[in-house]
Amino acid sequence: MASISSIGVGANLDLGALLTQLQTAENQPLVALKAKQTSYNSKLSAYGTLQSALTGIQSAAKKLGDPALFQAITGTPSVSGILAASGTDPRSAGTYAVDISQLAQAQSVIAKGQTNTTTAIGSGKITIEFGKVAGGTLDPVTGQYTGATFDKDTTRAAKPITIDASNNTLGGIRDAINAANAGVSATIVNDGSGTPNRLVLTSTQTGETSAMRISVDGDAALQNLLNNDPAGTQNLQQTAAAQNAKLTVNGIAVTSTTNSVTDAIQGTTLTLVQTGKLNLVMKASTTAVKTAITDFVKAYNALQSTAKSLTAFDAEAETAAPLVGDSTLRNLQTRIRQALTSPQPGGANDLKVLTSIGISFQKDGTLAIDNDKLDKAIDTNLEGVSKLFASDTGSTTGYGKQLTAVIDDLTGSKGALKAATDGVTTSLKQLDTQYTAMKERADATVERYRKQFVQLDVAMSSMNNTLKYLAQQFDAMNASKG
Repeated sequence: MASISSIGVGANLDLGALLTQLQTAENQPLVALKAKQTSYNSKLSAYGTLQSALTGIQSAAKKLGDPALFQAITGTPSVSGILAASGTDPRSAGTYAVDISQLAQAQSVIAKGQTNTTTAIGSGKITIEFGKVAGGTLDPVTGQYTGATFDKDTTRAAKPITIDASNNTLGGIRDAINAANAGVSATIVNDGSGTPNRLVLTSTQTGETSAMRISVDGDAALQNLLNNDPAGTQNLQQTAAAQNAKLTVNGIAVTSTTNSVTDAIQGTTLTLVQTGKLNLVMKASTTAVKTAITDFVKAYNALQSTAKSLTAFDAEAETAAPLVGDSTLRNLQTRIRQALTSPQPGGANDLKVLTSIGISFQKDGTLAIDNDKLDKAIDTNLEGVSKLFASDTGSTTGYGKQLTAVIDDLTGSKGALKAATDGVTTSLKQLDTQYTAMKERADATVERYRKQFVQLDVAMSSMNNTLKYLAQQFDAMNASKG
């Protein structure tokens, strides 16, 4: 039997084209399924875009729902570079005369120079205590005290540091002290002399009660290097004394163990930079409040813009955005608008609606700000603006808190947006299953057609060959008779 290399050759018919047409017909339902999958994928992507827009407005609402935003106080010094000030209590607003006479400082001491950092010095146990050096006289040249006392800070336990053959060099002692986390930072400085390597010990805390007393239980070499008692034998040279910050606020003396001074002015932190005199004006941080309100309006309008683009219909092209007629989006918009138009509770003179601070809805559903009205409300009634958006823990009043709760409900694990997204995801999985099954059936049908066409082709080829053979025989017979 003649072999067939291409469908239709044997039969002299265009069976290949016919098979392609049949395959197209069988795959037609798949095209409809594919279009439905594309539609669902577009809807799923649209829900993701909507989720992003909701996250933006929720972030802005959360900021407005925090009372701390409206309690922020900023300080403006009359002389720059001396201090910075910030607070969280509006009652601290006012002008203050500040005179900084001394900054808080950590004690720093240095040991005698060593030829190198790798030669063994000695072994023993180092104990570092902290306390206050009182009385006596400090020699500014030697950096040592005469006639002083040391009052130990009993609230800070000393940590013993072991020096042995594994760490008895200058470098090893430095590393051992740092590894002990004993409240001291150790470094080595090269001063360029004949014995240049000097161990420097600095307290990690500032304040006059953080002066060091170092004792060594060990051999003489280690003792001679580090033993240091401000009230006794001193082998170290003090280069910076442990001291408190000292200042006056409106003539009242204030001390602090650090350069971050809290509550010298109620609810305020003063960060001291250098000594000097200045006037400090503390007032409410209204700029931050207005920025937060403006950002909220922008986020809301961005949500409206997103919703508009997701529900648009192009009449000319007769194409619709993925969420045209979508009930989830429509209900979401309704709930958010209801939250922003419901009046807040309060007394007779309290601010209760957004229009009272110059924020109003426009015909297109967006929000607009009357900046003059908003500025006046913030400047003259900041407390009222605060109550309009925020409330203390346990309370549910305030647009910021309420809108945050609404969006939490909409986007949470049991929320409408999550349910809609899950529904589309489930439908896509079902469509995938349907598509796979339908594709297998269509492929099987086309394969059956192909096999039938091959059989037809073979049969037709065989019959054509027979016809040709008979024709040749008849021709031969006729020729022999002629």
